[in-house]
Amino acid sequence: MILVTGAAGFIGFHLSKKLLENDHEVVGYDCINDYYDVALKNDRLEILKKFKNFNFLKGSLENNDELNNLFNKYDIDYVVNLAAQAGVRYSLENPSAYIQSNLVGFANVLEACRHNKVKNLVYASTSSVYGLNENMPFRECDSVNHPLTLYAATKKSNEMMAHSYSNLFNIPTTGLRFFTVYGPWGRPDMALFLFTKAMVNNEPINVFNNGNMIRDFTYVEDIVEGVSRVLFKPAEPIDSFDLKDPRPDGSTAPYRIFNIGNQQPVKLMDYIKEIERNLGLKAKINFMPMQDGDVPATQSDTSSLKDWVDYQPLTLIDEGIRRFIDWYKEYYSVDIK
Repeated sequence: MILVTGAAGFIGFHLSKKLLENDHEVVGYDCINDYYDVALKNDRLEILKKFKNFNFLKGSLENNDELNNLFNKYDIDYVVNLAAQAGVRYSLENPSAYIQSNLVGFANVLEACRHNKVKNLVYASTSSVYGLNENMPFRECDSVNHPLTLYAATKKSNEMMAHSYSNLFNIPTTGLRFFTVYGPWGRPDMALFLFTKAMVNNEPINVFNNGNMIRDFTYVEDIVEGVSRVLFKPAEPIDSFDLKDPRPDGSTAPYRIFNIGNQQPVKLMDYIKEIERNLGLKAKINFMPMQDGDVPATQSDTSSLKDWVDYQPLTLIDEGIRRFIDWYKEYYSVDIK
């Protein structure tokens, strides 16, 4: 049985659906907080609840009793931890939410995995951990010692916490650094959703760093394919691990870190043009300076993921944006003349 925390979230929903369609038994766990539209989360859940092999419990990772009750009720073999306080910019406004969910909550997950002898723990990290690093493309062997936001710092902390549990208790753990995920059922606070909503409503969009941004946009179904492959191939100790020159993406313990990105960074203005083309609308743009905690560019190197599970994301933005726009029009009953 597979536990997916954050099952009502964007990536958690897509992963749960994929696992259910492949006849796996899935337990979904989510606190359904109001960081964004709760109705969207509930609508995702309604789709998952149509599967007979899906069970759902509402609860938060920070509540250790609730989490322990879940493990007592179900025989959990695998865990995918996607529950977290998301959002880079929100961490500037509400840091305590990140401490509780991303640190306290993740510690509770590790403890549950330790005491219930799970076969594998896969958890979401983020490309934001690369912080000040401008050496493109980002590689897992790069330094991540200079995060720019508390959100990124908590995710780096998750990687370190996971390593300690892999080392002390032989729990296989794999951290996945996601790169700018987008697609149908996406989060309303992310660029594609924000831009589409504003353009449909004839409102201006805010474009930061005066449009001089480059992102490694990665389609959500590519992300979940990578997650599901890693889930069923637990990390192993690296036999050739050099203690005098330790690599940060592996260990003498069953611990790994992988990037999941498209490897084909796109200029933000080209991304906006693709949205315009699909909507048949012209964006009204407010060019603005760089925001605190943001970076001008991201690009992933996924060769390690390719070597480990023979997979790398391939969906181009023209196809990914088209699928999102199709979903958005249907979900919100948008009829553009």
